[in-house]
Amino acid sequence: MKHKNYIQYTVTFVLLILLLVILCVWNINAGSVSFSKADIWNILWKQSGDETAYHIIWDIRMPRIVAAMLLGGALSVSGFLLQTFFGNPIAGPFVLGISSGAKLSVALVMIWLLHTGMMTSSTVLISAAFIGSMCAMGFVLFLSKKVPNMAMLVICGVMIGYICSAITDFVVTFADDSNIVNLHNWSLGSFSGINWANVKTIAVVVCVSVVFTFMLSKPMSAYQMGEAYARNVGVNITTFRVKLILLSSLLAACVTAFAGPISFVGIAVPHLMKGMLKTTKPILMIPASFIGGAVFCLFCDLIARTVFAPIEMSISSVTAIFGAPVVIYIMMQRQKRKG
Repeated sequence: MKHKNYIQYTVTFVLLILLLVILCVWNINAGSVSFSKADIWNILWKQSGDETAYHIIWDIRMPRIVAAMLLGGALSVSGFLLQTFFGNPIAGPFVLGISSGAKLSVALVMIWLLHTGMMTSSTVLISAAFIGSMCAMGFVLFLSKKVPNMAMLVICGVMIGYICSAITDFVVTFADDSNIVNLHNWSLGSFSGINWANVKTIAVVVCVSVVFTFMLSKPMSAYQMGEAYARNVGVNITTFRVKLILLSSLLAACVTAFAGPISFVGIAVPHLMKGMLKTTKPILMIPASFIGGAVFCLFCDLIARTVFAPIEMSISSVTAIFGAPVVIYIMMQRQKRKG
């Protein structure tokens, strides 16, 4: 049995890495301007070639690809943490309103800074998104004590999301005309406009958060067995929960700060990874969720950029198309078990 599981884990990770490489190459060459394999090779590895081609690949497409991988992975891991915390497969940063809370706070800060003529820095955006996500998470936790039914809690989270989104749309409407387009695109979710400076900040925040998350694998495994079991093996439940909340909120906040709210990735990808691995072990699920989230967002971003080119769809619209059916399937399976 162990040998069979080892083969399954190996095949899953190899498949995910292959898909990631294929989608990276595909994304590099997808767009209004196509390049030969030789051009791409020379630009990426030899730092030579046509100046225009170099600029398109290295300064526009590559930052977007790396950001999509990092932010997709971050959102998926955040969803896995929330599902572990609440013990429910349909818990996620978008559904529980955490992404919308981050979106509202970032929009308010961006509009205020733009109105005063001040520069918007990555640190400020992440800080604003983190505060907004923590406020939304705090409200969800408050409701979780009042509403023991998880289905009702999810509905409350969705309502929180709608309220935050409505306020954000209202605020964006009164932004300066020159800033409305950028704010509107961001509020719908998009990886466009991300540069290497943004990628560096994203990489630091996401990588550090994922490393700390991976360090929680052992207590997370115990927590999945139940609170009583976790306490018996020495897990400090209060401290552990605080860590889960902080890490999931920080990961979701980083995504929202740079790409806006992205729907269903945090729910769909962890569930798909559980199906592929046939296990919920955090030591396997955390890296699998990260790579799976990167693959999912690269695929969805490719579709968003190319299907109706030169018009670009919002990334959240595409992730909803592929992620929502997974959520429906999860809910149907849970209903069958109850029946």
